Amino acid sequence: MKKVVSIILFILVCFALAAQPSKRRVPNLPSFDDRHLNFGFLIGLNTMDFRVVHANPSDVTGTEMRYADVVNLNPGINIGMVTSFRLNQYLNLRLLPGISFGQRDLHFISNDGEEDRWPLEVKSTFIECPILIKFNGARMTNAKPYLVAGVNPRFDLAKSKKDGILMRPFDLYWELGAGIDSYMSYFRFSTELKISVGMLNVLSPEGTGEPEDVLYTNVLDRLTSRIFVLTFYFE
Repeated sequence: MKKVVSIILFILVCFALAAQPSKRRVPNLPSFDDRHLNFGFLIGLNTMDFRVVHANPSDVTGTEMRYADVVNLNPGINIGMVTSFRLNQYLNLRLLPGISFGQRDLHFISNDGEEDRWPLEVKSTFIECPILIKFNGARMTNAKPYLVAGVNPRFDLAKSKKDGILMRPFDLYWELGAGIDSYMSYFRFSTELKISVGMLNVLSPEGTGEPEDVLYTNVLDRLTSRIFVLTFYFE
């Protein structure tokens, strides 16, 4: 996890250095930020994770499984549309409806340290609509830093009993991120790093109904989602 975040931060720093203003350069799109309404599209890369809360060992019966975790992070993809409303010089309201794809692999380990040969592959296809406030910094010729914060309701279309555990389809996330706007000759290109943290327990305690899957559901008390997203905007 730390390696992935470090790589993404390194990419953002590279973009920031490349976007440093020069006294000889003429600002591109000088009136872009004065528009009351902007449209565009986005494409991004994500990694999905779970925060796992285990059941009390005394409550677990009929299984030797005691521990579960997401060991490897898999890359996913986000695509969506951008609608941005200018509130004032420093604030924008942004609606970003879209769809995202990802997967989390839950590895289960028994008391004796033996790991399941095959992890549970929890695949997700989210319909989402982030509602964010964008806090703009001062523009530096053709670059401008910013922060974003808000909420994101997500509905998982890929909810399936075939995963070995049953997931609730709806979750509400809070989101926080930072990015850099780069003003090109004909459009604005933005790079943004964002963390998205689910507020609801997405584990359904009813389970799949299959006897062989009880050993997975019983050892878990709570699953909450965490998603890291690197997004590229074209407006």
